[in-house]
Amino acid sequence: MSRPVDALDASFPVAASIALDLIRRPEVTERWSSPSALPHLSVGGLACHLGRQAVRAAELLPMPTDLPVLESADNHYERAAWVSEGSPDKNTVASGPDEADAVRGPADLHARSAQALTEVGDLLSRGAARDVVPIPWQGWALPRGEFLLTRQLEIVVHSDDLAVSVGLPTPEFPADVFDPVRDLLVRLAVRRRGQSALISALSRSERAQDISAF
Repeated sequence: MSRPVDALDASFPVAASIALDLIRRPEVTERWSSPSALPHLSVGGLACHLGRQAVRAAELLPMPTDLPVLESADNHYERAAWVSEGSPDKNTVASGPDEADAVRGPADLHARSAQALTEVGDLLSRGAARDVVPIPWQGWALPRGEFLLTRQLEIVVHSDDLAVSVGLPTPEFPADVFDPVRDLLVRLAVRRRGQSALISALSRSERAQDISAF
């Protein structure tokens, strides 16, 4: 019996493909060791973080789990400690996986990300991806669509960071990629800042407030 294809099964590979195109841009390679738009993170480190979203998906989509299952991506971001901790300090960034991966250079990232994208597409197209996907570093799991939404949010947000870092236009994502991310960010912003802050920021420039979701 065939199961319905989740909408994110189709849109996530598109998002990851757009991210890969950005990572491969010569402007990223040329500025690999330069500071990015994010504190303490190099352009190469940021590119590796962006490319890791497909790599994580390839690793985790086929993995069985007995971790407790959260209902939604919203719950994931409500509970994730990094959301309330703010930007990591210089030492944390320097010792993290992004800068370690960046040392291996752009060609290594391109190869890893392209291979991961191929694997993700295969897993999703042939129904080999699990319905529940673990996030081991957090200690919980998510339904597959919600897991893919968290990776898709990372791609949309960090594609903007990377493009700004190297002076490129931010990639335009199709509606089936962008709209779920937009809606999630709005929900998170309202939960964190309140309805009034969001309404003011979107409709009243004279009293716009900080509405960052994170």
